[in-house]
Formats: sequence, structure tokens, C-alpha cells
Amino acid sequence: MAAQNEPPPLESITHISEHHFTKPYTRIPTENRLAPPPKTSLGRAFHAVGMGGSLYNGFGHALSDTPLGSAPSTAPSSPRLYPVRQNSGSATPRVRPPATTLNIPGMTRSRVSPDGKIAQRDVGAKLVVVMVGLPARGKSYITKKIQRYLSWQQHETRIFNVGNRRRVAAGSSQGPVSPPASPPASPQKQHGRTTSIAQVIDQPTQAAHILLNGVDPVAEQNELTKLPSAETMDQSANFFDPKNMKAKQLREQVAMSTLDELLEFLLNQGGSVGILDATNSTIERRQVLFNRIKEREPKLGILFIESVCEDEKLLEANMRLKLRGPDYKDKDPNSSLADFKKRVAAYESAYVPLGDYEEKNNMQYIKMIDVGRKVIHYQLQGFLTGGIASYLSTFNLSPRQIWITRHGKSEDNQSGRLGGDSDLTEEGRNYGTVLYNFISKKRTEWEADQRNRIRKASALPPKPGDQTPPYPELLGDLDSKNFCVWTSMLKRSQETAIDFEEDENYDVKNWEMLNEIHAGKFEGMTYEDIRQKFPEEYAKRSKDKLNYIYPGVGGEGYLQVISRLRDMVRELERIKDHVLIIGHRSVARVLMAYFMDLTRDDIADLDVPLGLLFSIEPKPYGIEFHAYRYNEEEFWFDELVDYKPQKETVKGN
Repeated sequence: MAAQNEPPPLESITHISEHHFTKPYTRIPTENRLAPPPKTSLGRAFHAVGMGGSLYNGFGHALSDTPLGSAPSTAPSSPRLYPVRQNSGSATPRVRPPATTLNIPGMTRSRVSPDGKIAQRDVGAKLVVVMVGLPARGKSYITKKIQRYLSWQQHETRIFNVGNRRRVAAGSSQGPVSPPASPPASPQKQHGRTTSIAQVIDQPTQAAHILLNGVDPVAEQNELTKLPSAETMDQSANFFDPKNMKAKQLREQVAMSTLDELLEFLLNQGGSVGILDATNSTIERRQVLFNRIKEREPKLGILFIESVCEDEKLLEANMRLKLRGPDYKDKDPNSSLADFKKRVAAYESAYVPLGDYEEKNNMQYIKMIDVGRKVIHYQLQGFLTGGIASYLSTFNLSPRQIWITRHGKSEDNQSGRLGGDSDLTEEGRNYGTVLYNFISKKRTEWEADQRNRIRKASALPPKPGDQTPPYPELLGDLDSKNFCVWTSMLKRSQETAIDFEEDENYDVKNWEMLNEIHAGKFEGMTYEDIRQKFPEEYAKRSKDKLNYIYPGVGGEGYLQVISRLRDMVRELERIKDHVLIIGHRSVARVLMAYFMDLTRDDIADLDVPLGLLFSIEPKPYGIEFHAYRYNEEEFWFDELVDYKPQKETVKGN
């Protein structure tokens, strides 16, 4: 007999009615009730295949959107995953050098370079720049500009001038200075001459050198030290004659000693870029330099930069500049110019420009013609090399003026608040008007002065006492020179330029990259507010202002300002027109640091108060600089004679 609650067999059903779909209610014992759905993935999987709890007659809880309470899961916890490394580092050490991607201090960081600078281990990212070219072709001008630009971006860069060391060597009764002691580049191999070879080489090795190379290395070094004394060394054009073997011997040793000093700077002193400033005018010399660098450290980058001058007026101007140098100081300009031209002729007799040989041997190079009129690149690699190439393409020697000042006094200045976008006060509007009047007057005076200089420049050869180099410019270029006025996007900067905006003789443009440093969550606060409410942040910024970044959304630091002004600096180098920049304290500091070649310790604390106006005039030998202070009583600007950059006296951004 079938159980009372057992459904009838199918074959006995002759009529289907509603009661066949109705299940009689039966109380389910607690121990047989369906367990709530588990929350773990493993539990849900068991539940899906019928293993998740008790069932009664195939029926359980009705479906519901409300989750039921879960019972404790007995599923094992997920195991921790470990990376499967291709190279453990113990059995097969990495041989490949690290990637040499972009490094921007303040904008990039990594485990090996938390400050964004090129790490000491990333030798492949470092660069040796070898200058090439005849005298008076602008090599030193180019090297100083590169050094200033890279140092401004916080890359450790240094110039190693062979000529300076040659003068010391030839002018010393003890002969040339021996190269500095250099630790080996790696534990496996000693590179370069760091001390006397006789002190480090044993007799079997010395014998092997003689058998294999036919040269006694000890005798070879001893021979190199036998150089003429000051009494017998002549620094005139004869000194540079390729047939003068004693002078050639001195020049070769000084060049190698200078290169060793450069390599020491890069490999053991934290340097990023070393620039070897010399003529390096022959293939043989360049190959010797290349080999010596690769022997010391194969991963170092090497970039040759040649400066060629085809413009006769520019060449004549460069030669006259040389008369101001140490070789001809206080000497008759006519005889000095004649001697210098003989020196150039001596170099020209053996000079081989960059080209086929370097390309056949995969040597990267840049060739500049007439200081940027034409630039040739070959096989450039690396972010530093690319940055240098881009920067060199902006060069021009056009006479022009670059003016830098802050905006007039704003309402936030009056209350001492950081950032913001307040309007000018009445004093600030007066400053803008006086600035317009003063700049307009100086513009007229400058144009008259340039016409006078060009007329005098035709008087060649130079006369005794004449040290003013001419500009290789046509008179017509002065007539077409525009005057640009650049402001930030903030009201206090734009309102200072209103009078310029209303004069069609000035071209006014607003630049977001000229905005004041953003103080993040401290915007609108005073320094006293920050000191009281955020003493740790206040102390941190006081300790390291250059690397400090304001906390909060949009917060910046000085390194970020330098990064966003990089394109601005290139534009200032490129254009041939006059420019007035009406900026802010941090912007003025960063731009002044570039043009004045200030150290990183000076940038963030440079004194740039309201009312200070700077004039910068690029020259072939550097810059001509003037500073003026706003005289509020006279409504004019007074020149600050012999002005020197100094640290701030009133706290600012």
C-alpha cells in the first residue's frame, strides 16, 4: 500500500484536475529544512548541483530577492598567488641594461630614482657630449647654453673645457696636471689611467704587452710625462700647427686627462651629462675619444655636436669675440686677430667635418650650421639627446629684449593670501600704466642704439680698446621687429597688461603655463594660517622648498613649474621679437633662474618682490642684464646699478 502522502502512479491518473497541482501542507522538521544559500563561490557551486542543503520532496524555499542569512562556510580560503618570474636573479642574473626612458625631476619617480633624476645605476641614460669644430664657430656658446638648459631642468651637467686645461698645463713649470684618480667602472675591470702604470702593472703583464703590442706601457706613460716646461711652450698660432709634435703631444694628453675627469663625474660623482668642449677636428682624435669612453663604460651614450659657420659676417664677429678671451687679453687687437686667423688656418689643414665616417660607424651626431640656421641629425637615441636636439633647433642670434616682471598689486596681495584670482588694487592698476610708459620709452631707445651699433660694426679690423662685438643682422630686421606681451590666465596678470592690449603696436597673449604655482588645499590661506593649522606641512616646505609639493587637488611645486615652463623657454629662445612677461612670483623665479644660470639652491628663494622689472638681452657671449625698481612716488622705474640676485626678504610663494 502506498504511503499516505505518496503521489499516485501516473498510469492510474485518468483525469487531471486542480488537486493534482496542489501539494498538501506538511510540517518540515527543523533538521530537514533547506539551508540558506551560501555566500562563498565554492558554496554556491555546491548549491547549484544539489549539494547545498536538505530538500524535502524536491521543494524548498520560494525564490526571493531578499538574501537569507548564511551559515558559516567550510570552504578553504583562496590561496595567495605568487608571480612566476622568468629570471630569479640568483641562477641567471640580468645582463640587459635598465630601460633609458624619460626622467623628469618632479614629474617622474621610481624605486631607484625617487626624485626623478637619472639614477646612478642607469649609466645608459647618461650622456657624453663631444663638441667638434674649428675655433670661433660658436662651440663654447652652444655648450654653455646646453649646460644652462639641462641644469635648469635639474639634470647634473658640467662643461669640461680642454682649452682651459691646456693653458694651465702649458703655463705650468711642472707640465700638465695628471688625471684625477678614478675608481674602476666595474669590479671586473679597471679602465683608464688612474695612477702610474708602474704601480699597478706586474712584470708578467708588462712582458705580455711588449710581446703582443710591441709597446712597453710603463715606458709609454713615462714618455708622456716628459713635456716641455712653461719656458719653452709658445701659445701663439705655432702651438696649434699639426707639425709641432711637442705641442701636439701636450694637447693630446690634456684632452685625455680632461676626458677622464668628465668620465669620473658621470660614473662616480652623480653626473648626468658631461660636455667635452674642444675642437676635436680630426677623425683620429674623435675615434680615440670614442674608444676611450667605451673602454671605460660601454653603456654610456656619446653624442657628437659640430658647429659650422658659413656666414662670413658671423664668423668675423665670432673672431672678434675671441680677442676678449684669455689667450689675447690685454694684447693689441690687430696683431691678435691676425694671430688667431693663423691658428684657425692651422686647424683647417687637418680638419675633417662630421659625416661619412661617423655614419659608417653608427656614431650619432648633430651638425649645426650658422648657430641654428640649418641643423642636421643622424641616428639620435635617448631622451637627453632628443631634448638637446629640440633645444638646439630654437637658437637664434637676433638682437632682442626679454622683460620679466610680476603683475601689479592685487587684493589678495594686500591681505597676504596665496593663489586666488582677485582683481588689481588701484596701486596695481597704476603699476600697469607706468610699466606701459616705461617699456615704450625703452623700446624706442633700444632701436636707436641698435642702428648706431650696426653702423659702427663696419669698422673692421677692430681698434684698440674696442670690445663690442657686432651683430650679424641687417638694418631692415630692426624695422620689422614686433613686441609681444605675455600674461597668465589670471585676472591680476591680464589687468596689468590692459594698456598694452589697447595699443596695436603690442601683441598681447594669455598663457596658462604662466599661471602662479597652485597651492592646492592651501589656496586662499595666508602663511600664518598654514603655520598654525598645518605645522608639519609648513616645516616640510621650509626645509626643502624646491622639491615640496602643495597637498590637495591641483597642488604644485617648483619642479612642476619648471616642467610646464620648458616649452615657454624654448619659445623665448626661438622668437626674434621682443617679449614682456607679466607673470607671478614663482614663474619669475623659474625664468630668471634659467637666464641667470642660478643653482637649484637659489631658485625657490630668489627675491622677486612686486615692482621689480628685469631686462635680459641675449648676446653671442651670454646676456646683458639690467634690473629696475618701481618708484611709486615718481611713477617711474629706477635702475638698480650692479644688481645681484639675492634671497627673498619677505616670505612669498
